[in-house]
Amino acid sequence: MYQFDRRDYDHRMTWFREARFGMFIHWGLYALPGRGEWVRSEEEMPEEAYLPFFDAFSPDHYDPAKWAWAAKEAGMKYIILTAKHHDGFCLFDSALTDFKSTNTPLGRDIVRDFLDAGRAEGLKVGLYYSLLDWHHPDYPHYGDKNHPMRRDPAYSNEGRDFDRYLDYMHAQVRELCENYGKLDLMWFDFSYDDLRGEAWRGAELADMVRSLQPGIILNNRLEVSGEGYGSLAQGNPTPFHGDFVTPEQMVPPEGLKDALGRDLIWESCATMNGHWGYCDEDHAWKPAPTLLKALVECVSKGGNLLLNVGPDSHGDIPPQSLEVLRFLGRWMEKNGESIYGCGKADLPKPEYGRLTQKGNRLYYHLYDPPMGPLPLPGLREEQIAAVRRLSDGRELALSHSWVHSDYPDTVFVDLGGPVSAEETDTVLEITLR
Repeated sequence: MYQFDRRDYDHRMTWFREARFGMFIHWGLYALPGRGEWVRSEEEMPEEAYLPFFDAFSPDHYDPAKWAWAAKEAGMKYIILTAKHHDGFCLFDSALTDFKSTNTPLGRDIVRDFLDAGRAEGLKVGLYYSLLDWHHPDYPHYGDKNHPMRRDPAYSNEGRDFDRYLDYMHAQVRELCENYGKLDLMWFDFSYDDLRGEAWRGAELADMVRSLQPGIILNNRLEVSGEGYGSLAQGNPTPFHGDFVTPEQMVPPEGLKDALGRDLIWESCATMNGHWGYCDEDHAWKPAPTLLKALVECVSKGGNLLLNVGPDSHGDIPPQSLEVLRFLGRWMEKNGESIYGCGKADLPKPEYGRLTQKGNRLYYHLYDPPMGPLPLPGLREEQIAAVRRLSDGRELALSHSWVHSDYPDTVFVDLGGPVSAEETDTVLEITLR
């Protein structure tokens, strides 16, 4: 049975803390109605109204190599795909169900294709697996807060055997762990009400995954959902503890710490609009600069950003998402050193932006630079070995201008002229002695 070991934990989390930036991909039958991944639940749609999407699933532009390339071009280091979402539809060739992508007109094992494509681009790869299953006959229907048939007494839970569902769910996770090569990460989703931890036979499930996939990273949602931290944060990890905390659709106000005051590893997952799965009518796209600043904010607080795309019924990532990814990629190509392997700095946050650090290098992210020399609060001149603009490597000098002579205890940098208003985030690298 798995036992938590701090040194082993720190070792297996090394790549995750280095990566800082990943892609989430939500795709499945729900791309066809185009009303989001919760469409069955939100519309209380019966199974017979949903099954026609299974018979019509034949995306003519399906090409996971394009997804993987889009992630790499954006500067992302890992990608995670929904192997099974709450609707129970499997994007892999499970021997335990007919409700799978290989039985649709597409006829492909999407998980295998996806993993091959991600590995070919040198990306770390992971799979999302929903603990919920609205298709399985033994999963609670009537009265369950999320099930589409929760309010229809015709779908009584009489005769349903939850242990039989758990056997099925565990066996499917075993298939993913045994049949698809090395997995770097498993992203479970999600615990709620009384369905938490051992209600999922969590210790048995986590031990199986860790035994079959040595070194794999697990998120914390066998215990919690997007809210709550889990037992590792409480300082007393259970056998099914998560290796990182998963805030959703927000960045925590501060870096997260456990009960003993140690920094927690965490990852904020976020959509580009208001849905994870493709939604044709959701045009509330977050501006690319906002998402760039979200990435920087996560890193400045010691976290990762997992940014979602929801391919449409053709298998295409929406053009609005691709535009954001290209914007981020152009910035990361020049400024990625301020993200990869970086974390929070033990200095006050500058009022004009954010601050990240890696070893003896500080990265000042300038969102709103001043019109004159730039102050570096918390530093002394004798600490600074060099200053350069990260995007082009230009060396910058410390300022000794009379204009800030009234502030002798503050170090200033001469920016060499005004910073372009078109730059969302200009990064200065400060090398410390």
